[in-house]
Amino acid sequence: MNRILSVGAKFPAFEKTAVVSTEVQNEFAKITSEDHVKKGQWMVMFWWPMDFTFVCPTEIAAFGDKSKDFADRNVQLIGASTDTEFVHLAWRNNHPALKNLSFPMLADTSKSLAEELGILESNSKVAYRVSYIVDPNGIIRHVSVNDLSVGRNVDEILRVVDALQTDKLTPCNWKKGEKTLN
Repeated sequence: MNRILSVGAKFPAFEKTAVVSTEVQNEFAKITSEDHVKKGQWMVMFWWPMDFTFVCPTEIAAFGDKSKDFADRNVQLIGASTDTEFVHLAWRNNHPALKNLSFPMLADTSKSLAEELGILESNSKVAYRVSYIVDPNGIIRHVSVNDLSVGRNVDEILRVVDALQTDKLTPCNWKKGEKTLN
């Protein structure tokens, strides 16, 4: 297994195609590692193993349900897997919970980004369930990795974004609006 790129590292440069809409026109767009940096935004990129599976749509739909919460925090939300943009589009068109997502589904078909991040499972060569929180300078500030069979908690990712954005010490179980540590 490769070493997973972690906290303090620069997020790798990338330019990938993503599904941004299920509409007939403008359904694909190029997404780059510099998009959020140019806008002074944070980035949350969350990876799932593969489309048309059982756990993945529950997570993707949960991120979709919270996409406004990410936007309110100045976070560019990006979902990603090693499936193609055409598979992403077909899945979005055929799964009711995925039809109206407001964030892009990035296609790392070459697996180059997943490989550089060190998040490919060694036997199947699919990405682990990994979430990256990247600051507006392109530096990784948080990484969480789940086994292929375990879905993640979107509220916890939002909580960590809130904590990081305070730029202060936050105690265990801290939530936005609570006191930070001196």
